[in-house]
Amino acid sequence: MITTIVFDAGETLTRDDRHWGRWADWLGVPRHTLSALVGAVVAQGRDNADAVRLLRPGIDLRAERAAMEQAGVTEHLDDSDLYGDVRSGLTALRKAGYAIHIAGNQTARAGELLRALDLPADSVSTSAEWGIAKPDPGFFERVLQTTGTDPSATLYVGDHPANDIVPARAAGLRACLIRRGPWGHLWSDDPNVTPDWKIDGILELRDLLGCRHT
Repeated sequence: MITTIVFDAGETLTRDDRHWGRWADWLGVPRHTLSALVGAVVAQGRDNADAVRLLRPGIDLRAERAAMEQAGVTEHLDDSDLYGDVRSGLTALRKAGYAIHIAGNQTARAGELLRALDLPADSVSTSAEWGIAKPDPGFFERVLQTTGTDPSATLYVGDHPANDIVPARAAGLRACLIRRGPWGHLWSDDPNVTPDWKIDGILELRDLLGCRHT
């Protein structure tokens, strides 16, 4: 029986529009140009950061992020960055008896911003805070350490097949693909990706899993 649901962050709970818009403005290119390149590298199964590398070959992403921070071009998240069903969906799942956690490949700053949103979750963690990122198996070990649950009782929900679904299942967790963002839509029918469930919205999980109080 599933007792705990862990959500990825980017393009699962939050939209990445502001993130890529900030990068486009910093690099001095039209936002549509960078957006199209993100789509192109996603279609090729590559890291979406390769879109920036195509525009600036040899770029040191870590150094560039530091330069952006120094220039005051900082990460920002508020309720307008959340998908519309996030608060209602997480609240409904909690009321149904599930423990809710958030853990994704994000910066430490993103972790602070997510916690400041006061979402209905028992914990919010990021890869930068843990020092290990998906799809490394160690990330999912940290997930289970944080939740304190058995893998079979833990469901991981994400949009990225290679970062979320495949490694979560390899670690023994149940996995749910949410059809959001370029990854979630483009690769949802890949025969090599076999999640336990596929959903279009968070509220669907309440009906799929049922209520733990009954």
